[in-house]
Amino acid sequence: MRRRHDMTFAPEEYERRVGELRERMAQRELDAVIITDPENLMYLTDHQTTGYSFFQALILPLESEPVMITRALEESNVVSRTWLEHSRAYPDSGDAILELVSTLRDLRLDDSRVGYERNSYYFPAYQQDRFHDAFGEGLVDCFGIVEEGRVRKSPAEIEVMQLAAYAGEAGMAAGQQAAISGATENEVAAEITSAMFRAGGEFPAVVPYVASGPRSMIGHSTWEGRMIRPGEHVFLEVAGCYRRYHAAMMRTVVNGALSESMRSAQDLMKHTLAELRALMRPGVTVSEVDRLTRRLIESNDVGASLATRAGYSIGIAFPPSWDEGYILSLLEGDERPLEEGMTFHLIPWMWGVDGDKTVGISDTVRITADGCASFLTLPEDFTVHESSARTRPAHAVGAARD
Repeated sequence: MRRRHDMTFAPEEYERRVGELRERMAQRELDAVIITDPENLMYLTDHQTTGYSFFQALILPLESEPVMITRALEESNVVSRTWLEHSRAYPDSGDAILELVSTLRDLRLDDSRVGYERNSYYFPAYQQDRFHDAFGEGLVDCFGIVEEGRVRKSPAEIEVMQLAAYAGEAGMAAGQQAAISGATENEVAAEITSAMFRAGGEFPAVVPYVASGPRSMIGHSTWEGRMIRPGEHVFLEVAGCYRRYHAAMMRTVVNGALSESMRSAQDLMKHTLAELRALMRPGVTVSEVDRLTRRLIESNDVGASLATRAGYSIGIAFPPSWDEGYILSLLEGDERPLEEGMTFHLIPWMWGVDGDKTVGISDTVRITADGCASFLTLPEDFTVHESSARTRPAHAVGAARD
């Protein structure tokens, strides 16, 4: 395995990943697997492109060399950015599924047990139907076989996630300073993204969330040109990204004095995060983490609730989501033990403070040999702008929305 100049990790890292995958393949008696999920492709080969809406697949036999199936335009990414030596490209006028089947036959896998990711976003049902019709028997759903390795990050991956965290914190700090009354949500978002990118970050799998005042009660809402008014709070959620690895964080900005209910919410979320970091270590179960989070947050006296899971695995991601919750989410009833190398975005946020405010403080952490450590250094307290305000010029382009 040779290293191309633009690869994220040394060849030994990919050799380990592929070797461990082949061990799992052997345990399941699979002669080959077909990998179509963009995150899994990058994990195994470092292949990435924004053109993943076109069919792409890695055929990885148990013993022989792998082959990449890709759109002709995207083959340059295979050549320049991965360790792969073999690829087969189809033109825009071609048929990706027929190319896939033809390659499997050329590899003499016609009568073999071949695994494929049945739940992959990018291997839709109509293509799977055509694949089954053309290839015949021997296809086995192996969804999750790569994710079994991805859920535990190596020391090299931890280092890359730390770079993502640095970029995310730069963006969040800029957003906290920009989120003053008189500014628009768009301007706050512009400051966040500019700072992230200047700090070495790359485009995240989801844009930053910037929601001011009553809009914070709308799930997954982000900037829409609204002007922040005196006395309003701003909910911010940002994920820094480096080489497709992510580290996420929530923070809250308050314009005006901090009310007793907002101070209570801040202190409870900070306390919950501290308790979680003290609890989380190898052997503690996923369910225990969820129960602690839910018990503490739901003990609040400000009318808020925890409307979601307590957190989720995080790492490699392409749009439309930055999380690995489909691999592992922090939910009650899951008795899986935490393991060294797992990484999580912990989200003990509070939905409905005073009935009309959503606020958040969160952390991205890694499980160590004997405990838990944060990727972040940014202060967790709400950012309070008691007197700052910005007067918007009457001639400003694009009227701010209420």
